[in-house]
This record gives sequence, structure tokens and C-alpha cells, in this order.
Amino acid sequence: QVQLVESGGGLVQPGGSLRLSCAASGSSGSFNGMGWYRQAPGKERELVAAIRSGGTKRYVDSVKGRFTISRENAKNTVYLQMNSLKPEDTAVYYCYADRAWVVAATPRAYWGQGTQVTVSS
Repeated sequence: QVQLVESGGGLVQPGGSLRLSCAASGSSGSFNGMGWYRQAPGKERELVAAIRSGGTKRYVDSVKGRFTISRENAKNTVYLQMNSLKPEDTAVYYCYADRAWVVAATPRAYWGQGTQVTVSS
């Protein structure tokens, strides 16, 4: 039974930084695709970043240059380093994992429980 456990969310001032982590447990083998979605109240869930097992990365335009996704394949763990945070980054962030590499899709195989990121002065 695969579970994704997220951590690292919190309250931060504009311009600050946070690092989210998501670890898959209870699984065998590896996940080709891992990444992060976010959802703000009244808005659709959007893909923020994705990373392939081989290192290929994709970002939504609004976070390019500010966020960095990375992973440790041996630990089935994915990270999201968020710098220069803006109030519009405020959302619940959800990690996901897939056996396949598919960037633009919401029905992922596994989801984290979500972690709140609030950017406010």
C-alpha cells in the first residue's frame, strides 16, 4: 500500500522561502513521474512542477526561476524548493507519484495529503 507523506508547509512572508518534501512509503520499485500540484480556494488545482526519474523537469510559467523541483530516486522522495514567495503562491500543495511520466494529468496514481503554504505580510 503506497502512501505519500508531505511536510514543510507553513506561514512565510513575501520574498521568503520554504522547502516541501514528499516521501513515498510502503512501495516497491520506483516512480517515473513525481511532482506537485497546488489549489487555492475557489481555483482549480494546477500542476506546479514535475520531475522525471531521469531528471527532466517541468514548471508552470508562474513559478519558473523561483521554484526548483528535485528528487532522490532511491528514497522515492520529491522536493519543492520555493524561493521569492508571493502571496499568490498561497495554496494547499499536493504531491503526486506515477509509475509513468505524464506531465499534464490530474488522475495520478498516488496523492499526498496536502500541506498548506501561506504567504502573507
